[in-house]
Amino acid sequence: MNDSKQVQRRQFNRWLVSASLIPMAGKVLALEALRPKARVAVVGAGIVGSAITYHLAKRGLDVTLLDRNAVASASSHGTFAWINASWAKQPESYHALNQMGVDAWHRLQQALNLPIKWGGSLEWFAAAERQDRLSRDVQEQQAWGEPAKMLTQLEASALEPRVAFGGAGHVALSPRDGALDPVLVSQRLVNAAKSHGARVIEHCEVLRVDETAEDQRQKILGTSCGDIAVDRLVLATGADPSAIQTFAGFDLPQRSTPGVIVITQPMPPVLSHIVVAPGIHIHQRLDGRLVLGEQEGAPENAAHKLRLTARPTRFPNAATASQHAQRLITLASEYLTGLPEVNAEEVIIGWRPLPLDGHPVIGPSPADPNAYVAVMHSGVSLAAIVGELVAEEILTGERAPVLTPFRADRGFESVKRY
Repeated sequence: MNDSKQVQRRQFNRWLVSASLIPMAGKVLALEALRPKARVAVVGAGIVGSAITYHLAKRGLDVTLLDRNAVASASSHGTFAWINASWAKQPESYHALNQMGVDAWHRLQQALNLPIKWGGSLEWFAAAERQDRLSRDVQEQQAWGEPAKMLTQLEASALEPRVAFGGAGHVALSPRDGALDPVLVSQRLVNAAKSHGARVIEHCEVLRVDETAEDQRQKILGTSCGDIAVDRLVLATGADPSAIQTFAGFDLPQRSTPGVIVITQPMPPVLSHIVVAPGIHIHQRLDGRLVLGEQEGAPENAAHKLRLTARPTRFPNAATASQHAQRLITLASEYLTGLPEVNAEEVIIGWRPLPLDGHPVIGPSPADPNAYVAVMHSGVSLAAIVGELVAEEILTGERAPVLTPFRADRGFESVKRY
């Protein structure tokens, strides 16, 4: 690990201790004694909002989680759900946050007995030029403290005998990667939050946010299920294009993109690693279901643009959904040999919550310090650490140094990383 990464890790660990992220009962009690029990509303019950709600409730705050649909029914439902700190997480500050995210998932898994499948990922590309770049990217990861490495095809085949690596001379192994069922894990987080006193209200849409005349720090959420008084508002609204402007008062430039996710019916174990092959991502959940994710997204033409304007999460009919499912199943079968019969159980259009520069937006709104924003791509990779950090920042008012590059008041440059 290089010197800058060691310094960053030491700084982060010092902040964990000083800010009480590593539980210290005496300090938590002292903080609670200094202030009334704050009322916090979290809007958005995806995996990020669910993790934030859990950590806020665990720390003793009065928390209400609201979602206009059901828990993990939007962006989190249509995600490939890959936990990683891979070569694509650039620059180093973002890579470091994702490394902390992997570590945080291990802590959360141990605390709540979450069903997370660890085993690493195997990745390669078809083009020789892109393979060469992958080798350089893996060397960079190694310099940043990640135990990734390049394998020969023979070594990769020993790890995954059913995978046809398509003549790839080398395959990247990222051994710390994992995957989960985002709906199941979000529900587990929500149930754990409830056990700490959180209220969870599904099918409840926030329509407006008003400040009270008596105390401008207090807010009244006008919702489809009645008014709710809160002191702080956390927006974990994913790919919703208007929520931040409407409820936090500033424009968050996003370029959220769609992608097809296919979830199969359960089958016997065929895959232990996440496989990132040319054109497709594949992993097998603990329950035996394969998850297939396309890499390229929708074609960029007028017809698709018009059809996707309303951001649908389902195809217009079963026949179209079946065609897309079969397309990905056929591609997956080129890389997974000897598959039993594969039947699609769900076909989803997933929308990635993607700020313009590809990086998370985490922190108070520039227009309203009592509205806190947590919107990001890599929501699955980051949910566990973001839950910890956001809860700590809201509870103590301390600012986590590791989140400095990801504040809402930065300049947003259009960068296509994903």
